[in-house]
Amino acid sequence: MRRKTALLSTVLVLVVAGCASGQQESSSVSASPAGPTVGLPPAGGTFDYQLGGAYDEVAAGRGATPIDIVVRDATAGPLPGAYSVCYVNGFQTQPEEADRWAGEREELLLHDAAGERVIDPDWPDEYVLDPSTAEQREGILDVLGPVVAGCAEAGFDAVEIDNLDTWTRFDRIDAAGAYALAREYVRLAHGAGLAIAQKNAAEITRVAHDELGFDFAVAEECSVWSECGEYTDVYGDHVLQVEYPDSLDGAGMTFDDVCASRDRAPLTVLRDRGLVDPGAEGYVYDAC
Repeated sequence: MRRKTALLSTVLVLVVAGCASGQQESSSVSASPAGPTVGLPPAGGTFDYQLGGAYDEVAAGRGATPIDIVVRDATAGPLPGAYSVCYVNGFQTQPEEADRWAGEREELLLHDAAGERVIDPDWPDEYVLDPSTAEQREGILDVLGPVVAGCAEAGFDAVEIDNLDTWTRFDRIDAAGAYALAREYVRLAHGAGLAIAQKNAAEITRVAHDELGFDFAVAEECSVWSECGEYTDVYGDHVLQVEYPDSLDGAGMTFDDVCASRDRAPLTVLRDRGLVDPGAEGYVYDAC
């Protein structure tokens, strides 16, 4: 999911990273002075973003190409032999889980001044979570902590936590609470031996890396928003960049323009907005 975020600055230094299980060589660093190492994604190879369906090869050019780095939903399994990143919606509810949260976890959802649940206007089947208090964060982690642990148990190499930027889009969310929840996701991921990706939120890349502890980034539409350098300046080659045809068209850009950009990530792909599999109507895949 892609949203345009707003503001923020810098802070301390604390880093992470580690060993990978994919086909390409990757960097490794200790997640904490005494903690396990986690694997950064390779900086080369074939990358694919597969949230709409899982498959083993990309249809590019005249044939199918094996995948080296892939992002898949937590409900899908990792791709054997590839560096596999597990998608988790860490700050909003997934569409199929919305009723469960509204029924059993009402107090964990963000409410407006009238007491109504806040829905993301760009994704109207998702409620926004409210991490503003320690009790609410604990409740959120009771639900989503096992999802992160399940990614590790399934054999993923890393986890991508979506909607880090909700506090910039909904003014009733406390920024400090959102950061505290992000740190907990980092702690859980590293404790399970997973690297963890900052998802979007280009304006806080330095904070996300240095203070919160994220290891690499997944950046949607950073060429459209002229912000790819915000990621690559902080994470170097360890940025997974995804662009979409409709956004490029709206910006008067082509994918050739993206690939010619100096600050684009080494692993940059063009995907259809629905992220469907190669056999489905509307499938798009290209790579720089």
